[in-house]
Amino acid sequence: MSNIKKILCAVDFSSVSEKVADYAKSLAKPLDAEVVCIHVVPSGTIYADFGIPMNSMETFCTTMVSEGEKTLAEFMERHFSDMNCRAKVTCGDFSEEILNCAKEEQADMIVMGTHGRKGMDRLLFGSVAEKVLRQAPCPVVAVRPS
Repeated sequence: MSNIKKILCAVDFSSVSEKVADYAKSLAKPLDAEVVCIHVVPSGTIYADFGIPMNSMETFCTTMVSEGEKTLAEFMERHFSDMNCRAKVTCGDFSEEILNCAKEEQADMIVMGTHGRKGMDRLLFGSVAEKVLRQAPCPVVAVRPS
């Protein structure tokens, strides 16, 4: 594990995000690794089928990114203030944005949460963690909610 110099920590501000941050920190600190904390907001295009005008969707995404940046800054201060870390907020498909960031940042590891969805919820919402696990360019640590 000594070759781990950059950890991508994906958070959605749910209750599992606290555990994800703790886990990322516990891995990064002894390795003196940098933590890049990413938060992805949904793009407005998921609402396109509801007849919402494109300019409204763009405004929605801009507002969500701005609010996400504020919330992520507070989150980072609580969890990573004593470490080498950076924050990144993007807008788009959750798994795609995490995977793109991991590649762009040349992350050595991804730490993210799972929501443990089953049955119909999983069928409807899919699994971000599962897609990231299958397609990531590096090892992935999936932190369960319980």
